[in-house]
Amino acid sequence: GIKRAWKTEAAVRQEFVLALILVPIALCIAQSITQFAIMLITLFIVVITELLNTSIEYVVDRIGSERHDLSGAAKDIASAAVFFSLAQVVCVWGSIILFNLGLFSLPLF
Repeated sequence: GIKRAWKTEAAVRQEFVLALILVPIALCIAQSITQFAIMLITLFIVVITELLNTSIEYVVDRIGSERHDLSGAAKDIASAAVFFSLAQVVCVWGSIILFNLGLFSLPLF
């Protein structure tokens, strides 16, 4: 599945390459194994979500080429999931970077 998605989907290639670039950066940014693991998990979520989005698009396209509101909705919703997975990378990575710079802190309960 990964091989086919890599060959046919530019977004899959882009997000795999982005993850490969960001892993070494996470190693430099993270100040603990916990921070590194959280940063790594966010990247996995993006790749997983993109693969699921691709599979949904394949299934919808396989069912038929005629336009249908539900087919469009399925594709749009799957794309929205990818968007939110990317947004969580920005939020998590941004929070960790700001925290490590001393510009952001959370109260301990």
